[in-house]
Amino acid sequence: MKRSPELRNLSVDHHHGLLLARKAKLVAAGQDDTPLPDMWKEAEEKFRFELEPHFRIEEEVLGPALHAHGEIALVQRLHREHEELRGTIKPGADRTPASLANFGELLERHIRFEERELFETAQRVLNPDELSAVAAACQARYS
Repeated sequence: MKRSPELRNLSVDHHHGLLLARKAKLVAAGQDDTPLPDMWKEAEEKFRFELEPHFRIEEEVLGPALHAHGEIALVQRLHREHEELRGTIKPGADRTPASLANFGELLERHIRFEERELFETAQRVLNPDELSAVAAACQARYS
């Protein structure tokens, strides 16, 4: 299904997230010359400035709208996976190649879930006002 215009900014974020996930997995596997500490620093910065604001829009705007339409399991999975990703990047978490690979895998799997299930459901069940609220939250983030 074609992505609705109101969700397009979130999908663009997903493209950037997939690039980060891929790079993290390559560095973890020794197939990229980026030093491990530098990759973790990049992941932390992108998480703080790109992923976390994206998560907030999903948790504060998209999630409640989906919940109101009875999509409780999808919203619970959204929150669970966000928390799991936050746990991999929080201060004091392991900074090993294995944990970096895990971060990359979790991020990629989560993005695929959102694109294939969460957003498809949102496009199907949310009304125009609810979708517009998501677009407005995205617009406010980029302003």
